[in-house]
Amino acid sequence: MSKRDDLIAKYADDLKNKCGMTPDMDLLTKVTIGCGPSIYNADASTVAGSQESELETVKKNFLMKKLGLADGPQLMDGINSAIETYGKSERSKYRAVIYYMLTKHFGKESVYG
Repeated sequence: MSKRDDLIAKYADDLKNKCGMTPDMDLLTKVTIGCGPSIYNADASTVAGSQESELETVKKNFLMKKLGLADGPQLMDGINSAIETYGKSERSKYRAVIYYMLTKHFGKESVYG
């Protein structure tokens, strides 16, 4: 298995065991590929859920640019919901897992069609 496959397996495990979701492996794979090389960087591969600037970046670069959503309070509500689902006390919130949950939350799976 490649390094990316190992990471996707780890993300799927987090979705099952920490988030209580059954992952759509095809979508999870596409979201992971969409994260690009950041998944291999220890700092960039995770989302600091308590850092306001980090959440703004997720909102602007992922929700608005990638998913094409309009700015509004519902975006931060979605991000906070994903972080809540992952568990606020969970130190390593993988970016691909958060992005996957946000894609599902906003029903934007078609972006990865």
